[in-house]
Amino acid sequence: MNINEKLTVIQTEFKSKKTRFNSFGKYYFRSAEDILEATKPFLKKLGVSVTIHETLISTEEGPVLQVTATLSDSEKLDHFMSAQAIVGVDLNQKGMQRPQQFGAASSYGKKYALGNLFLIDDTQDSDATNNHGKSKHKRLGSTQQERKAGIKQKLTNDSLNKAKDYVAKGGSIETIKNKYIISAKQEKLLTQTL
Repeated sequence: MNINEKLTVIQTEFKSKKTRFNSFGKYYFRSAEDILEATKPFLKKLGVSVTIHETLISTEEGPVLQVTATLSDSEKLDHFMSAQAIVGVDLNQKGMQRPQQFGAASSYGKKYALGNLFLIDDTQDSDATNNHGKSKHKRLGSTQQERKAGIKQKLTNDSLNKAKDYVAKGGSIETIKNKYIISAKQEKLLTQTL
């Protein structure tokens, strides 16, 4: 079995429950540690290993972590598959020391790099859309970290209604298109709002 086939086995058989509870946001979620724990049965069975590598990138807007999750074949070390996540470090996060700010970004990046590698869909996960009680900072369903990382989400029906209100109050459709993946039908509905 080659590395692609081994990855396919993990992607199709992988199960990781959302066992952690965020009492502030009132939702269950899975962490990078939960994902790694769920991969352990596959490691020996398929003869693979999982590693995570982080690279700090300096940008004008602040530090960014590039997190790479790699699945390697234990027998053929030059055979591997990788996936990445790019996460901005919020240096203005209130109530956090600098190590906590980097740690939060690191945890988030690991979770999403692993999710990208193993095709874990967290679009229905509150952790992917929760604004932690800061609705004035949440724009049409995107989280602050996703906006900083440049991750676009599909425009949902709920977000479409908010987008219509935004456009009706003078907001730009281009701004919405820069932040969301929108269909031609959704764009037409937004244009009709003008």
